[in-house]
Order: sequence, then structure tokens, then C-alpha cells
Amino acid sequence: MPNKFSLPKLKLIVENPFPHTDRISVRTNQDAVDIFREIWEPGTLELYESVYVIFLNKSMRVLGFIRQSFGSIDGCVFDARLILATALLSASTGIIVAHNHPSANTQPSMSDETVTRKLKEACELLNIKFLDHIILTANSYYSFKDEGNT
Repeated sequence: MPNKFSLPKLKLIVENPFPHTDRISVRTNQDAVDIFREIWEPGTLELYESVYVIFLNKSMRVLGFIRQSFGSIDGCVFDARLILATALLSASTGIIVAHNHPSANTQPSMSDETVTRKLKEACELLNIKFLDHIILTANSYYSFKDEGNT
């Protein structure tokens, strides 16, 4: 019976509308970029920063995604706890994170580099592969993996 000391519970409802073999596979960074562009809230890439995460299984097939946060014109919050809680609840073995720069500048800030390092370290503790952090703009992208920073 719950009491005032009971922990809040996170729940995941699995409603799998697609068989495993019908799930989209991510083989390249361009595949991931294409998925992020498809799921991104329309009209917001150049308006305010958001953080999205794609969750993958061991076969690199997409289990799902979340918009983890949205922020302001020049900043957003990455919450490793929420990202990793979702990864654990969905039995993901890998994640790809993306956020956008409304300024159209694809270069990562020092803050972007720090959050990438911290997310990678947190994933390693839980045996979840941190596959990439992508910075999206309306016409381009930056991949930490492509640049050797993951």
C-alpha cells in the first residue's frame, strides 16, 4: 500500500504497432539525420532549440523517439536521467541524440561538447551505446561521431 515514503513509478506501455522486421534500421549518420528531420516538430528548427532522442535495439532498428526538451533561441536542457530512464524502460541498447541550432551554425558550443561527454559517460555506466550527437540546422548538420568526438 502506498504511503508518503513511496517512490513515484515510471511506467512504459508497450504498444508495438510494427513487427521487428518492419522497424526502420539506422546504418549511417545520414539515416539518423533523415529520421530526426521527419520527427522534428515542423517549423521549429529555426525557431527554438529542442532535444530529441532516437532509441535503438541491438540490430540498430528504431524502437522509438522522444522530444526530451525544448528551450529558447539559444539553449535547451539535456536531462541525462530522463533520457536514460527512457532507454532502460524501452530496453534500448543504443541512443542517438540530436538538438538544433536555430542560428544555422552547425559548430558545437563548449556546452554541447560537455553534455556529449557526460551523456556518453552515463551511457557507458549502463551498458548503453551512445552512438552519436547530431546538431541539426535547416540545411545542414554536424555529427560528433563523424568528427571523432564520441
